[in-house]
Amino acid sequence: MNCIYCGYNDTKVVDKRDSDSGDFSRRRRECIKCNKRFTTYERPEKVEVCVVKKDGRKEDFSREKLEKSLTRACTKKIFEAEVQDIVEEIEMKIMNRNSKEVSSSDIGRMVLTRLKKLDKISYIRFASVFLDFENVQDFQNEISKIK
Repeated sequence: MNCIYCGYNDTKVVDKRDSDSGDFSRRRRECIKCNKRFTTYERPEKVEVCVVKKDGRKEDFSREKLEKSLTRACTKKIFEAEVQDIVEEIEMKIMNRNSKEVSSSDIGRMVLTRLKKLDKISYIRFASVFLDFENVQDFQNEISKIK
């Protein structure tokens, strides 16, 4: 890290603190040459992943969108912390893929897999939207699969 005052290319970290949210680290640095102190903020670089929709459109992956759909399906059935765990797990799986693209169908299947183990009602709620149920028979068919 170069000193912001004299440009010297060697500094030492005298204090480091992570933010409460864990989004960044604050580092207090001191220049080896001029002894002046300054603060830097370091944030991890986010890997941009594109979601390919059923109709072929592409949009950036949105953790918030995933969280919102899960929360809606799990209302009054699963604790918020469990929803956050599912979102975190799926996001990490998506970010650690070799590909910069993921299909919305893959994301939906990941959600269904986790909900099936956790809560059957939340699973059916999510499946009804994701699998585009059109009538009561679609619900009955899916329910019979998970019994």
